[in-house]
Amino acid sequence: MTEIELICKKAKAAAPRLATIGAAIKNSALMAMADAFEASRAAIFEANKIDLAAAEANGISGAMLKRLELTDKKIDQMADGVRQIAQLPDPVGETIEGYLRPNGMEVRRVRVPLGVIGIIYESRPNVTADAAALCLKSGNAVILRGGSEAINSNLAIAKIINDAITPIGVPEGAIQIIETTDRAAARELMTMKPYIDCLIPRGGKGLIQTVVQNSTIPVIEHGDGNCHVYVDGAADLKMAEEIAFNAKVQNPSVCNAAETLLVSEHIADRFLPVICKRLADAGVEIRADEKARAIVPGLKEATDDDWATEFLDLIYALKVVSGIDEAIEHIGKYGTKHTEAIVTEDYTAARRFTSEVDAAAVFVNVSTRFTDGYEFGKGAEMGISTQKLHARGPMGVEEMTTYKYVVTGSGQLRG
Repeated sequence: MTEIELICKKAKAAAPRLATIGAAIKNSALMAMADAFEASRAAIFEANKIDLAAAEANGISGAMLKRLELTDKKIDQMADGVRQIAQLPDPVGETIEGYLRPNGMEVRRVRVPLGVIGIIYESRPNVTADAAALCLKSGNAVILRGGSEAINSNLAIAKIINDAITPIGVPEGAIQIIETTDRAAARELMTMKPYIDCLIPRGGKGLIQTVVQNSTIPVIEHGDGNCHVYVDGAADLKMAEEIAFNAKVQNPSVCNAAETLLVSEHIADRFLPVICKRLADAGVEIRADEKARAIVPGLKEATDDDWATEFLDLIYALKVVSGIDEAIEHIGKYGTKHTEAIVTEDYTAARRFTSEVDAAAVFVNVSTRFTDGYEFGKGAEMGISTQKLHARGPMGVEEMTTYKYVVTGSGQLRG
C-alpha cells in the first residue's frame, strides 16, 4: 500500500467519527486553531521566508509572490476567518425540509457531510487554514495537497492545526497534508475514488484542467476569473471610477479582480480620460480597442486574446461598447461565469444585467473584489465554484455538505 493510499484510508476511517462529534467539539477546535495561528506567527513566518526565498530564486512573478507571502494581516485574517466559521450554525444534521405523507410517513431531508474531501491547490498557504477549518466545521475529513512553492508554509500551518485540535477530541486523520511535492502523488490522489468523495482543485487553469481531465473522483471546478466591470451610460461616474479602480488595483493577482473594463459610448468621452489617468498613475497597463484609443491617445492596442485573458496582474483590457446589449454580449462570449459587475443608476439596466448575465456572482454598483467567502459572511471559502452542479460561487460550510432523506413510519407497506 502506497503512502497516498495509507493517508486516504486514514481519512476514510476518520470521516464517520468526525461527522458525529457534534458542534461543541468542532467549535472549540476551531477557536483553538485560530488562537494557535496568532500564537505561532514566528514559526509561520520562518517557514514562509524559506518558500519566498526559493520562489524568488526560481524567478516566480511578482503576482505569484504576493499570493505566496504571509503577512501579519493575512495571519490575522486567517484567524478571524476561522473564528467566523466557528460562530456559524452547524450545518450537519440540519433538517432542510420535512413533511408528512398521507400514509403517515414522515419524510425529512437532512444535511450531512460529503465525507472525505481532497484538495489540490497552488501558491496560497492560507488555503491550508481555510480548507481545514471549513472541512472541520462541515464534518468532512480532508486531505490537503499544496503546491511545491508553498510546501514549508503549508506543513507549518498543518502542524499548528493538528497540534491545536487533536487534544480537543477531533479524530486523528481528520486533517492531513501530503508532504511530498512529487506530482505523481497528486495524480495518485486523483484516482483514490474508493476513499475520497469529492476533489476540489484551487489554482491556475493548468492545474484545474489537469484535475478535471485525470480525476476518477467527482470534481467541483474552480474556473478562471475573467471578470468584467461594465460602466453603463446611466452610471454615477465618480462611483464608476472608484469601482473600476478598486476591482483591478486593490489586489490584481486574485480570481475576483476585474480583467476587462467595458464603458458605454454615451459617457466614454467624460469617463475614459479620468479613469485611464488614474489607472496609469497606479502602474496599470491598459490594452484598449480602437474607440477607446481615439478618446485617450497612446493606449496600447488590445488583441482578441486580451478579451479572453485572466491577467492576474496590473493589466486592464478596455473596450467602448454601444450600451448594455453589447456589454452583455461581450461578457457572454468572453466571461468565465465567475463575477460580473455593472455600475448604473438605471434600475431597468441593473435588472437586465442581473437577469441576463450568466455568472456565479453578479454585482450592481459593487467591486468584483467582494466575491469571497469571508466578505459574504461565510468566514472563509473553499473556492469560487463556477460550475452549476452542487455548488456555485463562494463555497462555505453549507456548500461542503450534501443531504440524505430520513423517513420514519409505523409499519407502512407499499401496495
